[in-house]
Amino acid sequence: MENSNYIMREITPLSERDCFYIADRRKTEFTYPIHCHAEYELNFTEHASGVRRVVGDSSEVIGDYDLVLITGKELEHVWEQHECTSKDIREITIQFSSDLFFKDFINKNQFGSIRQMLEKAQCGISFPMQAIMKVYNWLDKLASEEQGFYAVMNFLRILYELSLYDDAKVLSSSSFAKIDIFSDSRRVQKVQKYISEHYQEDVHLADMADMVGMTPVSFSRFFHLRTGKTLSDYIIDIRLGFATRLLVDSSQTIAEICYDCGFNNLSNFNRMFRKKKGCSPKEFRENYRKKKIII
Repeated sequence: MENSNYIMREITPLSERDCFYIADRRKTEFTYPIHCHAEYELNFTEHASGVRRVVGDSSEVIGDYDLVLITGKELEHVWEQHECTSKDIREITIQFSSDLFFKDFINKNQFGSIRQMLEKAQCGISFPMQAIMKVYNWLDKLASEEQGFYAVMNFLRILYELSLYDDAKVLSSSSFAKIDIFSDSRRVQKVQKYISEHYQEDVHLADMADMVGMTPVSFSRFFHLRTGKTLSDYIIDIRLGFATRLLVDSSQTIAEICYDCGFNNLSNFNRMFRKKKGCSPKEFRENYRKKKIII
């Protein structure tokens, strides 16, 4: 195994006495390398159409407006220039500590939606245009707010308003982000836990249904309703997440990774990978490593 510390670990300017750090930049290009950090981050970009946003094993070309929340401490991310030709890019980056909501404050009922959003954002989430437009003016004025107290109140308002949008898109796979995200259904949780521990083996619908005392047909419908995915798609996503992590962090061959992650056919692995990631495993590995620097 190769040492994986060639991901740049950013040391942020956020001090222990600050609630958050904000940088409002005008720029002509993105040059910062792929990195991760312990602080949570809300990142807004404007007039950056054509930029490629990489969060974990998610890679997307963004439009004129983009707003992303990342709360995973080990989740690598970068914004690449790619095909962007704009010379008037605006980027607002807000970094805040996980203990901003001190003690059990975040567990109060009034913060329930924010708590759920922060948990979801361990894989990174991008917000729909409707949400961006809702908070745009508050983001725009946040950096110029001279009164620190009101700046914090306005930031909490931004987080709350964003937390009301259930259609925020999850970016990275949970297995790549090194976290466990389980359903609120105990039966689905039991199956998810089993899959996370046995993804390298054959996993059959009938066995999973039997595990939770349901018929295969009923369980298949129930699982899809609770997760938004069929059981087979869920298993493929978990396996691909582990595969992309190995492509990034190990020197194993693509064939070795294929079989180590539960795929039993190399051509099938390549086809599924391209369908989900938009590139081959070899291209993913090469592109990802080009973005890294040694620290």
